[in-house]
Amino acid sequence: MSRRGQHRLRHHGTHRRAVLLGTLGASVVAGLVATMMPLLAADDLALRAVADTTATTVPQDGDNAAKTTLATCPAPCEGNPRGRRDAVVRFAVSGVPAGAANLRATLRVHAWQAYAATVTAHGSRVDAGAARPAPAPPEPVLDTVAGVRPGFNEWDVSALVTGNGTWTLSLAQTGLDTRVYWAATEHRDPELRPRLLLTYGMGVPASPVVTTPAAPTSPSVAPSSPSTPAPTARPSRPPSSGTPGPSGSPGACGAVSPLLVPSCGAWWGMYAPAGPADGWDHGRAFAEVETQVGRRFDIVHRYHDFSNAGSNGAFPDGYERQQMREGRLLFLAWESRIFSTGTVLTWADVYSGRYDATIDAVAGRIRDVGAPVFLGFDHEPEDEPAKGTDAEFVRAWRHVHDRFAAAGADNAVWVWTMMGWSGHYDRYRGLYPGDRYVDWVAYDPYNFHVCNGSRVWKSPSTTIGTFYRWLDEQGLGAGKPRMLAEFGTNFDAADPTAKRRWFEEFPAALRAHPKIKAAVYFNSAGMTSTSATCDMTMNHDASSLAGFARAGRDGYLRQPPPFGHAPATVTDR
Repeated sequence: MSRRGQHRLRHHGTHRRAVLLGTLGASVVAGLVATMMPLLAADDLALRAVADTTATTVPQDGDNAAKTTLATCPAPCEGNPRGRRDAVVRFAVSGVPAGAANLRATLRVHAWQAYAATVTAHGSRVDAGAARPAPAPPEPVLDTVAGVRPGFNEWDVSALVTGNGTWTLSLAQTGLDTRVYWAATEHRDPELRPRLLLTYGMGVPASPVVTTPAAPTSPSVAPSSPSTPAPTARPSRPPSSGTPGPSGSPGACGAVSPLLVPSCGAWWGMYAPAGPADGWDHGRAFAEVETQVGRRFDIVHRYHDFSNAGSNGAFPDGYERQQMREGRLLFLAWESRIFSTGTVLTWADVYSGRYDATIDAVAGRIRDVGAPVFLGFDHEPEDEPAKGTDAEFVRAWRHVHDRFAAAGADNAVWVWTMMGWSGHYDRYRGLYPGDRYVDWVAYDPYNFHVCNGSRVWKSPSTTIGTFYRWLDEQGLGAGKPRMLAEFGTNFDAADPTAKRRWFEEFPAALRAHPKIKAAVYFNSAGMTSTSATCDMTMNHDASSLAGFARAGRDGYLRQPPPFGHAPATVTDR
């Protein structure tokens, strides 16, 4: 990723290294007061299938409804022109309350091996309890998995499953003419049986929220310096017990927990770097991207250092304060470096107390914001060998966290961000600071395509799903909301519309992974070596920009303003 004046180069290969080209920013004045936001939790149901079978005309298959496995295969299958097999699964949905809204349904079916097959989910009229029903003509595609993986594979079937009732789904295979086997309802291990995950929001009566709105400001206008008002009491973050609080708006959706979890859908965020061409004007750089995509982002992502000076280190800065006034959330990635000099701090430097004055100063400024702010310490630590060991990272994280607590900065919402690369799966548990030190679990998935020397084109669901499922399987950060702290995609030089389609498919991928409650695009050309076949920015051509803009119009990503009906009340001191 890239920070202000720094570009993180993603080289060809498995590791990514940081190259720092920092410059000092302008001085800032801190101090914000903001209204708190309401709480409305989402509920979920995990339902087992009531029947399943493999639809086929192959008589040798016997009673498929009684087998412990399901199968998919196209025609011809293994040389048999009539060997097509579709997996058919039936669910009886009950228990979804009448007040449920924004229902999301995800089909999860377990495979044991990886296959280079594409498997699509459809609604089905086939009897899932029949011994060997014939395959039926496919109904419209609900979702697609491009590449079967070991473990649970997921399909968003929300377009079909809309509430209580009986729903039958089928899986059809293309791209590989051999059978793929899946766990059936009769499998001896109940944890591997097909399931339907339902998530939805629940409404509560509206209660009034007293706010002091600031005058709306055009995103293209640079931050001003308003006069200082009389001192305002700073609200502290409510305890994260999950106890419902007042809702700022009626209805089932639109509420936000004290830990910034939206009751429905997901936040849509952006990192948009500033540079010398625009005078390092972070407000203008961000507003220009919003103008291009035709909407305001929910989250502003910025990177800061340990200098405690200028826009790099004395944060939140003036641009960020103005962006909060306009109703956006801040996500501040705090790096143990000095950007302007390229100095790399060790984690031992951090927990030794050497930088406690800096930590305390930042904690005080964030405390004075008065509203929750996403904060991450040293994202992607698994790619920072010069800083120390995994255990030292955990010790440094806890040290920073504890000093924030001592300073009363309980409005910091702690985001633990990993790369999510399978080559580090054996390290992630040792890098986890512990549940009491982490509020959100985040990772940085990318469809690099040829940018990292690969020829593989990963769909949005594949891009975001691998580490998501690993977290599920390992139980790491169980119960925590998840964030894509960075994500992005390259284009395909052989298919000019592939990147547009990737963006258009992205909201459906999020729906199929409902624990992801925020997605932040990393829009920097400097994150990889830009070339004729590699450009990870979302706006590098008109087609890609159109696809990204369309994704941002999807209802799943259209959250109400996070501070209620009015922008946050933010003051300068």
